[in-house]
Amino acid sequence: MSGNDFRTPLSRARGLGSAHHGVSGFLVERTTSIALVPLCLWAVYAAIKVAPLGYESAVLMLRQPVNAIMSLLLISVSFLHMREGLKVVIEDYVHTPATRIVALLLNSALCWGLWSVAAFSILWVAFVGGPVH
Repeated sequence: MSGNDFRTPLSRARGLGSAHHGVSGFLVERTTSIALVPLCLWAVYAAIKVAPLGYESAVLMLRQPVNAIMSLLLISVSFLHMREGLKVVIEDYVHTPATRIVALLLNSALCWGLWSVAAFSILWVAFVGGPVH
């Protein structure tokens, strides 16, 4: 045993102990929370600015590169934040291993799927400028 390893030989053989990745989810949640503050403020500003002007103005707004990038950042950070937050809830409150695995997979699939649709829609409007025919 090394000087600072207090685990038994059996726990070392089984691989029990710290997996060294418990903090990463916490940091991702906090970082995305902080990033969402200015992104949501931008979204509220953009919505207030464009709402009275109608559909054509919204399309013109998204055709500007800065607004398209900000929209993509907003949905990307939002879905990452949602996925990490729901992951914590599932890990804390779903106790059956099989159900937990299915719930975690559905959570990731739902977040990735919704992000894909949202990102495609923003990029379509940014590059094509109108609805899908």
